[in-house]
Amino acid sequence: MSHKQVQAAPHVVQPTEQPKAHRAWLIAMLIACASAAPLAQAAAGDTDAERENLARIDSELERVQVMVKEAADRAPSGQRVKFRYVWLLHDLQLLRKGVADHVDAPRQPRPVPPLRGDYRQ
Repeated sequence: MSHKQVQAAPHVVQPTEQPKAHRAWLIAMLIACASAAPLAQAAAGDTDAERENLARIDSELERVQVMVKEAADRAPSGQRVKFRYVWLLHDLQLLRKGVADHVDAPRQPRPVPPLRGDYRQ
């Protein structure tokens, strides 16, 4: 074998390097599997955390509604341009309803009525 032939093939993987690459791949797969397990467990906890956050949001929206009602009661009556507190209260109520609808939504798949199937007479 000439000197040029030896230099032309440095990109060939040596047999001793294959097990290292294989071990690195296995280690990467094990790490990926190990890190995925807590994510599945956290999904159940995320649901509870989301419900707690939404309950806190609903509570804050309720407080804002009380403040808006108080501001509406104290608003001056003779202004040329008036703030529409009623519209704001309506929008706040819609926000609270959206939060409540999500929290109260069933977590199970909805039943689907069976199809008739036979369409020929």
